[in-house]
Amino acid sequence: MQKNRSEDHRASGASEGFSLSHKEQGEVEQKRPPRVAVLHETIRLEGEEELERGIAALGWSALAAGLSMGFSMLARGLLHRYLGGAPTGFGFLIESLGYPFGFLVVILARQQLFTENTMTAVLPLMTHPSLHTLVSLLRLWSVVFAGNLIGTGLFAYGILHMRLFDQATQAALLGIGTEMMGNSPLQMFTKGIVAGWLIATMVWLLPAAEHAKITVIVLTTYLIALGGFTHIIVGSVEVLYLVFAHGLSLGAFAWHFALPTLAGNIVGGSCIFALISHAQVRSDEAEER
Repeated sequence: MQKNRSEDHRASGASEGFSLSHKEQGEVEQKRPPRVAVLHETIRLEGEEELERGIAALGWSALAAGLSMGFSMLARGLLHRYLGGAPTGFGFLIESLGYPFGFLVVILARQQLFTENTMTAVLPLMTHPSLHTLVSLLRLWSVVFAGNLIGTGLFAYGILHMRLFDQATQAALLGIGTEMMGNSPLQMFTKGIVAGWLIATMVWLLPAAEHAKITVIVLTTYLIALGGFTHIIVGSVEVLYLVFAHGLSLGAFAWHFALPTLAGNIVGGSCIFALISHAQVRSDEAEER
């Protein structure tokens, strides 16, 4: 049905506009953006593959991602330190450019990041709901989140205790965590919704981005930094650094930051963006029948 519609559309387009050869018509089709259903299916199949991966493979990949995400905090902290501290205006815009670094490493290296899985791994469950898929999703989330969290903790602890940086840089890193904890638990949750939504948007855009993937990653995550939105993995590095420096209790990390932010990221990534995107594809299919 859809194929016939496309052929009819090409035929009508050729009669109403310029006369195109068969080869030129093929070039037009290649330059058109992919249909929403194509993006949905691409991400769903990727999610299916992730759900089938073994625990060991998931765990090591998630650990690597947690360690890599630490570079978002480190890059931002170093920029903050060498911009003279507490930058405002243009200085803040430059400092925030450090935030996308960890995401670039994780996504281009295809490491397992929990907030990506709130999109990719949920689509198989929405497409074919079953107890088996739900259990597989919960297994994936548990392993990846635990691996990410361990990786962030190791990075924060190592950066603090290896004495790699001077006092000014350490103060800048502490300041990032202190600024994060200035949010109330409700703000952690609501800002986490926006961050989860943006990460899901990024995941949705990447299959169509082709050679612009780096641009999509940088722009999306840069907006998270500019808005001060809360991301459970990057934020864990920032706040755990504060915990290991004895500036915050582990309980405050869990109850004030981690749980509200985790819930917000899941709501934004799965309950809003993934659900709406899936509903859009379902509606298109219903119209084609």
